[in-house]
Amino acid sequence: MVFDHVRIFDTTLRDGEQAPGAAMTISEKVRIAHQLARLNVDIVEAGFPISSPAQFEAVQRIASEVRGPTICALARTIEADIQAAGESLLTGSKCRIHTFIATSDIHLMAKFADVRYGKTLEEKRDTVLRMTSEAVAMARAIVADVEFSAEDAGRTDPGYLVEVVSTAIEAGATTINIPDTTGYCIPHEYAQLFHTVREHCKLSDQVVLSTHCHDDLGLAVANSLAGVLAGARQVECTINGIGERAGNASLEEVVMTLNVRRRHFGAETGIVTRLLTPTSRLISIATGFAVPPNKAVVGGNAFSHEAGIHQHGVLKSRETYEIMRAEDVGQEAEAIRLGRHSGRHGLFSRLESIDIFVDESRQEELYQAFVKLADKKKEIFDEDLRELAQRSTPKESADHYRLDHIHVITGTGRQPRAEVLVHHASSGTARRETADGDGPVDAIYKAIDQAIGRHHDLVSYGIRSVGEGADAVGEVTVLIEDSGAFFRGVSRHTDVLRASADSYIKALNQMEAFRTEEKNVEFVGGGIMQSFDSGNTE
Repeated sequence: MVFDHVRIFDTTLRDGEQAPGAAMTISEKVRIAHQLARLNVDIVEAGFPISSPAQFEAVQRIASEVRGPTICALARTIEADIQAAGESLLTGSKCRIHTFIATSDIHLMAKFADVRYGKTLEEKRDTVLRMTSEAVAMARAIVADVEFSAEDAGRTDPGYLVEVVSTAIEAGATTINIPDTTGYCIPHEYAQLFHTVREHCKLSDQVVLSTHCHDDLGLAVANSLAGVLAGARQVECTINGIGERAGNASLEEVVMTLNVRRRHFGAETGIVTRLLTPTSRLISIATGFAVPPNKAVVGGNAFSHEAGIHQHGVLKSRETYEIMRAEDVGQEAEAIRLGRHSGRHGLFSRLESIDIFVDESRQEELYQAFVKLADKKKEIFDEDLRELAQRSTPKESADHYRLDHIHVITGTGRQPRAEVLVHHASSGTARRETADGDGPVDAIYKAIDQAIGRHHDLVSYGIRSVGEGADAVGEVTVLIEDSGAFFRGVSRHTDVLRASADSYIKALNQMEAFRTEEKNVEFVGGGIMQSFDSGNTE
């Protein structure tokens, strides 16, 4: 089957930058334009040269430095605009001027209210037809590739839209854009505009119809694709869907829909899809707009699975829940996300992937520990799993001390106080103590010392975040000193105060284990010497 080529017209640097707060520097724009060239977009709309010196320079540099795509400059149907666009493109090898004018009655009555455009609606419409013809002809005298847009075509009277489009084609336009400027249309209405234009306008093989949709109702991609089904062979879109108000049609969504469903559309693009995610990240960094995790195609969760049923299916065959390959869009293929909805298959598959193999006899214990942690954390990361696996490893000997309870009271204007209950293995008893401290951790350590019955010197205390997000596990490392010997304790917990207490208890247990071993060595050594002294050689 032969597929038609759909041109991808990227307007991230022009319409995308119009999103409030998305302004980019000239060097950022040039860098992005080079990336768009690598992505293999057909047209890069580099900016609106007449609007500012910086816009002019950005278009000029991109036209001069970027090779591959056609470089496009925007202009109103005003002589000064078109001259500025032409001048900015002088050094380019493949260039286009894109000129536009409002065509809906709402826009005509508001934007062309001055009587110089006409007193009646009909007179204003005639003025727009004249301005369209003059502007397109002027642009065509500068470049061979001219695009015309009927602004707010989505709310334009269909009969008048046909008149405007016919005028632009007669004047030399090679691309006709029918934009849903306000995101008002629904797919079948938008498609009907293309059917109407194709039926009533004299379109040669040299004239390409284009979509340009905004996302005010969340239909920008759907409308763009409806336009393709109705004969459009150019789609105007932006990376991550950024743009005015709710944004533009998302390039990555349009491209991957045409890729996955090419037989349905009978069309395809030339986009290098494995560069979609890297390009998305580049735009996110340049604009400061974070990509939502659930964003289609390039979002962090686009190929992630947390629910146990989904994980089981994906581990058997990724096609069960994925309609495209993660690596084809530049994402990581392995994306089993662990959380409270995950099951055993997902857990033990992830453990195996990080080289942790769990005996069958211990799997249920580890899974139950995982479930408890997942109830506390939004997501479980590899570091969390390593800690869980370490906790569930059978111990060679019982600890000397066990922290059964901890309660800390702290707040503005009051001294922190900690209460602990420490179990002593040697006596089988527990001791409860309370202490105040300079801070909550100091109070905890003083209370533990009191519960054990002696003071210990804290040499160092360190804390770091393990994993990602606000609910990341805190890892606390403490070093204590006793009679010239040093003992280290490390513990992780979502509650850093609990981790602080546990790491201190672990250090104390190391110290007691060392002391016990020393006593055993002394006892055994003394016994051997006594046996030699008595002459017993058995």
